[in-house]
Amino acid sequence: MRRVVMEVLYPYVAGLDVHQKVIVACRRRFLGANQAESEVEKFGTSTRELQRLAAWLAEWSVKQVALESTGVLWHPVWNVLCEQFALRLVNAQHLKKVPGRKTDVTDAEWLAQCLQFGLLRASFVPSTQVREWRDLTRQRTKLLDQRTSVVNRIHKTLEGCNIKLATVASDIFGVSGRAMLTALSAGEQDAERLAALAQGRLQVAHEELVASLEGQVSEHQQWVLQRLLKQVEFLEREIALYDDRLRELLRPFEAALTRLDGIDGVGRRTAEVLLAELGPEMKQFPDDEALAKWAGMCPGNHESAGKQKHGRTAKGNKWLRRALVTAAHAASHSKNTYLSARFARLARGGKKRAAVAVGHTILVAAYHILKEEVEYRDLGGDYFEKRTEAQTTRRLVKQLERFGYQVELHRLPVTA
Repeated sequence: MRRVVMEVLYPYVAGLDVHQKVIVACRRRFLGANQAESEVEKFGTSTRELQRLAAWLAEWSVKQVALESTGVLWHPVWNVLCEQFALRLVNAQHLKKVPGRKTDVTDAEWLAQCLQFGLLRASFVPSTQVREWRDLTRQRTKLLDQRTSVVNRIHKTLEGCNIKLATVASDIFGVSGRAMLTALSAGEQDAERLAALAQGRLQVAHEELVASLEGQVSEHQQWVLQRLLKQVEFLEREIALYDDRLRELLRPFEAALTRLDGIDGVGRRTAEVLLAELGPEMKQFPDDEALAKWAGMCPGNHESAGKQKHGRTAKGNKWLRRALVTAAHAASHSKNTYLSARFARLARGGKKRAAVAVGHTILVAAYHILKEEVEYRDLGGDYFEKRTEAQTTRRLVKQLERFGYQVELHRLPVTA
């Protein structure tokens, strides 16, 4: 049997197994004639210990270093070592799929061995600037979730008072709703006076509004409403500060944001999330398929006995996936657009599946918009009908002929 010898790509390498309090490091160097030498050492995770780690690796002229992407623990290691070494961040799931590991080999040693023979696939690590954008958009998303949670608690408190404001006002935190909630928390109980605070279209449903406000708010419930309203106001001020900060940092990329905002279902905040998660350049992704796979927005692949079955989508960037699915649901409510038509066609197999598929379409559009700097062009809500126009026409003509009709088709002139 012929023995296969793998080629050594990097003679001096290191693998880092990163934990919260300790880093297990393995430095490895190729001696020639299929011989290699390695050493394993433990270091702390403080900046001083990371600098000691860098000096220890430099003793063997190490240039290539691999570490697993374990939560946020790799961030400080990357920040300290990135200027001195060529770092490679490795997905733990990808590393497990590399065959040939022995049971007595530590994680750090296995990382070093795989790196030396070029068996590791590096994960995408954005620039410091993009990581700062991500930090802001992700924290803002958390704040928005917290605001939603508080608003839901306000809904529950109103239900406990038998106040049915949400059945009349689509948004109880509109101008009219806020005024009524403030009055309720201040002790106002008269439904007529509360309904008089309504503005705009809500004034038309005056009688219904009065009926929805006839309840009993106790002193305890008034106090709870006051605190919840204060929480909403605080969260909204914080969200506004994040909006301002992002607007300032993303000002040089306003043209890209405007183009992304042109996609149906994508608003300003979603456009900022797309830019923060993907970065302004697409050179890290060879094509839109690679991007979809990285984001976890490509269809699952599950084939058994020659039959294609439903498969789950792969795990990817959860922040990007959430933004895309939200945009897909928003696009589904747009009128006479390609994305709404696509969502309607796919929704017969389930709205969640349709949302992921339309989110994939939005992601592909965002990829080409950022890469080629082009505007979004909607294909129209009748795209699928036009694509099957000839087939549909033949089917309908045959159906009429079966009913005994003779059919002659004449195309109408196109009207402006």
